[in-house]
Amino acid sequence: MNDLVYAKHQIQRLTSFQELVSTPFNGEINALCWERKLSGDFSEIVNKLEQAENLVLVTPEDLQALQLSEAGQQARDILLNDLMLLKTHGAAPVLNLIKRYARDESYPFFPTDVYSFHVDRSPIPSDTFLCTYYGASSDIVPNAQAEQKVLVPEIRAELKKLYDGADEQFELFLSEHFFDLHYRAKPNANPINLGLGHLWRLAIDHPESEVLPCIHRAPNEKPGESRLLMIC
Repeated sequence: MNDLVYAKHQIQRLTSFQELVSTPFNGEINALCWERKLSGDFSEIVNKLEQAENLVLVTPEDLQALQLSEAGQQARDILLNDLMLLKTHGAAPVLNLIKRYARDESYPFFPTDVYSFHVDRSPIPSDTFLCTYYGASSDIVPNAQAEQKVLVPEIRAELKKLYDGADEQFELFLSEHFFDLHYRAKPNANPINLGLGHLWRLAIDHPESEVLPCIHRAPNEKPGESRLLMIC
């Protein structure tokens, strides 16, 4: 986790789930990390799960049905416990096995898929939790090292070519099409990889938030290797 030095004012590292859910975001801190070194063989679980689609929802029943080695059972117990912890907290976690996400090709100059740096938004107070157990893991970038794409003059000019309404409704157009959620990293940016096994809580854009939302993106998957990701 050496990359965390680049965002020492943005990330707070914690040692328990209770700390993760009870520690408030504050000042520049908009990413909380329960750092863990997990035992068990998550690759065995990935290899034994059936994956006919690019993204598969893995249920607790799917996990329980697997015949696993002792190391695989250790990994399964961790997955089931993480699901239980988050559900008890009131979240709605899902465990996904991912070959790849759908790419947005609607606007070639402005993709709005999860591979683009973006923030999450909710009309009510909420957070994003995620943990990658196997495969490529997500990145975040410090807010000061990114810029909102809709404020970049050349990109904004292209977006205005797509819009044929009244000028005063342009910002609403950007929001309705989720353009305003997306960012690009500045030339000097140092994205931080979230690593494997760590459970993260990221600030999102909601009406009561006192901090900036955390800018993040999904990674480009490694050829032939699926990701095992818990998110809510």
